[in-house]
Amino acid sequence: MNAVPFRRIGFDIARDVLGKPDILLLDVRDPASFERGHIARAENASPINLGRFLTETPKEKPVLIYCYHGNSSQAYAKAFSESGFGEVYSLDGGYEGWATANARAAAAAPRLSETLKAFLIAQGFPPDDVNAVGKNQMTPLMQAAHLGPAALVAELLAAGARVDAMNSDGSQPLWLACVGDDPEIVALVIKAGADLEHKNVNGSTALMYAASASKAKALMALLEAGADLTYENDGFSALDMAGSRECLDLLRAAQRRLKAAS
Repeated sequence: MNAVPFRRIGFDIARDVLGKPDILLLDVRDPASFERGHIARAENASPINLGRFLTETPKEKPVLIYCYHGNSSQAYAKAFSESGFGEVYSLDGGYEGWATANARAAAAAPRLSETLKAFLIAQGFPPDDVNAVGKNQMTPLMQAAHLGPAALVAELLAAGARVDAMNSDGSQPLWLACVGDDPEIVALVIKAGADLEHKNVNGSTALMYAASASKAKALMALLEAGADLTYENDGFSALDMAGSRECLDLLRAAQRRLKAAS
């Protein structure tokens, strides 16, 4: 079987790739450079331990590799491609370009309030990175969407926090906003461009979660935004999953409106 060629990508595409919950991120610089600074979740690879990554990593797992400037990473990416990996990327510009681009973006970004900085530190994130990734691949926006208040969520969104980031369950910030059941926060995340129909690793949407968990306020905000009532996961719709009479009534009313409009 022919090897699938690896892709050389820039920083914008790399940020999307890094949002994949099962990404293997390899830093192929020397250990001292790695210790001084590296992209979150990266593992240090070298010719010495490369064989372990090649043999122990599932072939369907996406792999992103970076070096100093984007040259050496291509050789490593080629090795993964030739070993049967189907989704392999080499970062053009390497860590040096990545760090420079992030520094410029940080300089251009709105200044973070002391309240937000304190929140980031309390949640285990760097005080200046609104798109940092923590335990279970949770981001600051996910935490704030869950915990509130709405003003904190609004500031994160204004500072460039991503609404399409995914945690280890494949859930995006909109899902966490539904957990918090604050309709103002749900509306803020939706307005920022959240995908209403995004499905987590189990194939469920935020609407299904809100219905099954009896998050009536979040459910109403999702319905008002036009979330799909008809989607089914294993033969069950959000209506079938309603966990409370209030949620059931909201879903039935929305279904009646949908039928009347068709």
